[in-house]
Amino acid sequence: MKSISACKSMFQVGACLIGLLALSTASGAAEPGWPQPVDDNQVFDFLLFDQLEYRANEGADSFNWDVQGWIGTDKNKFLIKTEGSAGLSRGTGGDAEVQALYSRMIAPFWDFQAGVRYERAYGPGPDQDRVFAVIGFQGLAPYRFEVEPVIFISEDGDVSTRLTASYDLLITQRLILQPRLESNFAIQQVRSFGVGRGINDIELELRMRYEIKRQFAPYVGISWIRKIGGTADLARLAGDDVDNLALVAGMRLWF
Repeated sequence: MKSISACKSMFQVGACLIGLLALSTASGAAEPGWPQPVDDNQVFDFLLFDQLEYRANEGADSFNWDVQGWIGTDKNKFLIKTEGSAGLSRGTGGDAEVQALYSRMIAPFWDFQAGVRYERAYGPGPDQDRVFAVIGFQGLAPYRFEVEPVIFISEDGDVSTRLTASYDLLITQRLILQPRLESNFAIQQVRSFGVGRGINDIELELRMRYEIKRQFAPYVGISWIRKIGGTADLARLAGDDVDNLALVAGMRLWF
């Protein structure tokens, strides 16, 4: 009986020692010779040419781009976005914008972004530019829709918004169909930039890309844009079209 009691006592002591060792390990107690904890706050960089394309418009053809890149950690990033259009015929103009943003992860797959936007329009007439403050979000909505709702406040106090949404539909592992929607809304009319009050435009796009590599994917597609309301009225007064249907061909790259 004494031997059985002794065995029970030894078992209890051993169990206590194992428990203390596990507790010490779980609490992250440092031990001599152990490696340093993994740094989960590393700095990364990324550059995406989402659109580099030729557009065969109903009017003058154009070259269009949509590019963004960032550097930072998983939670905090410095982000640059640029998009625009350049006419390929003599006498045609174009427009371009650049955004410099601070991006902060606020939830899984969602970032809050704030910064500045510079916009410039050029053409046969005098060039024009303006600066905005930017507040917005970028992330994945349910069912993995990529969504970017943004508010712009110009240097003159004009307020406008933009909503961009897209979705990648995998036909195969390499063939991907991407529908995309973009719409702009303005609180005030800005006649010099051809912007009316209310909904300015709706742009619907559909691109089919083939990923030769994940980093390189040529694509073809179609783009339709329609100016609406006061913006359409200003376009008619200037002798411009209020809608445009274009065939597009380009490539998508990332590094």
